[in-house]
Amino acid sequence: MLKRTAIITGAAKGIGSAIARKLHSEGYACVLVDVDDENGQALARELGNHTSYYRCNISSETEVKNLFTSVIEKNKSIDVLVNNAGIIRDNMIWKMPADDFDTVVNINLKGTWLMCREAASIMREQKNGRIVNIASRAWLGNAGQSNYAASKAGVVSLTRVLALELGKYGILVNAIAPGLINTPLAQSLTAEVREKLIQAQPTKSMGKPEDVAHVVSFLCNENTQFITGQTLNVDGGKSIGANV
Repeated sequence: MLKRTAIITGAAKGIGSAIARKLHSEGYACVLVDVDDENGQALARELGNHTSYYRCNISSETEVKNLFTSVIEKNKSIDVLVNNAGIIRDNMIWKMPADDFDTVVNINLKGTWLMCREAASIMREQKNGRIVNIASRAWLGNAGQSNYAASKAGVVSLTRVLALELGKYGILVNAIAPGLINTPLAQSLTAEVREKLIQAQPTKSMGKPEDVAHVVSFLCNENTQFITGQTLNVDGGKSIGANV
């Protein structure tokens, strides 16, 4: 019996690697997608059997099409797509180069759209599939992130549209909006900034990448049959409102 196949973008580290480990532990054949060859290949070796790594710039239509062709040839089906890849280029709008806006939107939103388009074509034929888009609590607005917040708001809207378009084909599409998660990016902040962000949390703590991975697992579970078009906040309550 073939294993269910899950494609995870941005899988080389952080939240993406936690998602890959979680789904692999549950028996999925995991396709790791990233441009970080060193960490992506290392994770594929760590997880071992039924795991593969593909280098792909998800903002390239050609590379995305080639990725799906290769995965179908090898794995025969695509049951789960987790769009986790994303970048930031933060700045106040009056200091933000247009190139930084374009780059963030091209990867975070257009790249997610390209991945969803290819997956939708395959999943429609299968009449089954799950798509989970990793958005961000920032879609509600963060100063200095006009490009990033706009891209993630687009991901939320894309999720809702695809849920409407694909539901009748047995495809469920949802989003997760993580808040402050203990990733390499969070660790790169100064201790002062990190502590200020923690104190703004109702929980007074950062989340773990595994917290996001558990929600991905729930949304992809075959017993989860009647949830689609939703955005689940995994943010320690920060989306309720700032505490500072």
